[in-house]
Amino acid sequence: MKVVKKIIISLIVVLGVIAFILGSYIIYKNKKVYEAQDFKITPIISEADANNNGIDDYTEIMLGAREDAINHPKYDGSYYNGGYPPDDIGVCTDVVWRAFKKAGYDLKKMVDEDIAKNNDTVYKLAKIDPNIDFRRVRNLYYFFERNSEVLTTDITKIEEWQPGDIVIFGENHNHIGIISDKRNSKGIPYLIHNNNQPFREEDVLERYSKKFIAGHYRFNTKYAQNLEYFKED
Repeated sequence: MKVVKKIIISLIVVLGVIAFILGSYIIYKNKKVYEAQDFKITPIISEADANNNGIDDYTEIMLGAREDAINHPKYDGSYYNGGYPPDDIGVCTDVVWRAFKKAGYDLKKMVDEDIAKNNDTVYKLAKIDPNIDFRRVRNLYYFFERNSEVLTTDITKIEEWQPGDIVIFGENHNHIGIISDKRNSKGIPYLIHNNNQPFREEDVLERYSKKFIAGHYRFNTKYAQNLEYFKED
């Protein structure tokens, strides 16, 4: 009897999980999505096109993040020699460097350079490790604070949140994502991120903002000209 009871309970739990996933999927697919033009917001287009493919940097950073969301890598922050995890593995920070790679930037190289030059005064890492440093949210917080345009953290200023922007959450800098070109009925943009959730591009910015937004950034290369990365041939 006890075995039968355990089997029944297990089946109920499994069916409950399946029902929840299916319900979430239906809601996700049927939810109306808005665009900037619905709120008379003019999209900001970057003057830069790092990989010279005709798509501006801001748009391509957003598209790169979306590619990672569609790929839906398994949530795993394991350490890898060489730094980069396989394409089917990743955490929130991996969304970001992959997005930058899509746009033609080597974020790892830029972060490694900035840490090497400023560890004593800014990053203050006990040990510098290029295999993992660019995959730490805390390090990305300092990097973007120093090398990008710093923007509002007030999500009600919807016109100031644009596709390709980077946003970091938590007083201890524990999560990061990329702003989508999709918006909810209030005009608040969707967030593209990996927090081990079923749908990686979702309407959660308002909810996440209640936990504290540590920083909101737009990677404009003029703010990163102190890096040797931009002085190389």
